[in-house]
Amino acid sequence: MARAALGLLLALVLAVSPLRPAAADDPVPDPDPIRGLVLPPLDILIGLLPPLPIPGADYAGDLCKSGSSTCIDEVMARMRTRLDGLVATCSHSAIFSLAYLRVTENVSNAVRSGYFADAKWLNRVDTVFADLYFKTTSDWEAGRRPKIPAAWKIALKAEDDHAMTGLGNFLLSMNAHINRDFPYVLAKVGLTAPDGTSHKADHNRYNQRLDSLYMPVFAEEAARFDPSFDDIDAGTVEETIAGVIMRGWREMVWRHAELLSLARTGAQRNLVEKQIETYAALQALGIRQFFTTPHPEKRDAWCAAHGAV
Repeated sequence: MARAALGLLLALVLAVSPLRPAAADDPVPDPDPIRGLVLPPLDILIGLLPPLPIPGADYAGDLCKSGSSTCIDEVMARMRTRLDGLVATCSHSAIFSLAYLRVTENVSNAVRSGYFADAKWLNRVDTVFADLYFKTTSDWEAGRRPKIPAAWKIALKAEDDHAMTGLGNFLLSMNAHINRDFPYVLAKVGLTAPDGTSHKADHNRYNQRLDSLYMPVFAEEAARFDPSFDDIDAGTVEETIAGVIMRGWREMVWRHAELLSLARTGAQRNLVEKQIETYAALQALGIRQFFTTPHPEKRDAWCAAHGAV
């Protein structure tokens, strides 16, 4: 069931993303036809899609003005505190909280190793991105919900209702934070450096880092919160599907951020914002439909016994 649902989500992503099937001279595919969408050619294709010419500008935000890696250190400290509280109550929000922490730890390691061309930009993006997540979840928990985006309302209500599998919660929150939040973050921090260099290469570069996270994160989620999380046999076909989905989402994020940056009137920006909100909400509705669970009590009992580390 989970594998079929991932396939349906992949189809929805492919319907609006610039992806292509494997060519005859691509690596020999797995017998499963879904692996006709292999990752190396996809990376090449995305790399060949040029960024739009967005004027460069100095960073004007209030968060992480220095661009220092200490910004990410502070983010991780907040994430660990939040995760500890969620684990203590076996909240279904712990699924995404754990995944987001592991991704942020990976970003921190990558920045410090010199993996990215512009470390200050990555530090600012990471900080602004996380701050938006903290604000949204705080507003939800405090009952300040009217202005919360539709994709986030679907994701957070599903967590509160204990309505989804662990994988479903993961995908709903990933969708809300990536497809809805990320374009605004990139547009705010800036798509182009003051010297005119596009940050698209650094944006694309992180796709490979994400690939290394699916298996260990899925395994940790299964060990601590939901034993069915990795029942889809992550690491083979499903890991490839996850990689294609995330690449499709992240490419759409960049294109939506470009449209936000190029909007010159209120009407133009409103139109782009409506497109972003609708895209993220439609993805959420699809995930919500296919990853429900009839037995949340099993997951809750497992968390009570295994969630703490």
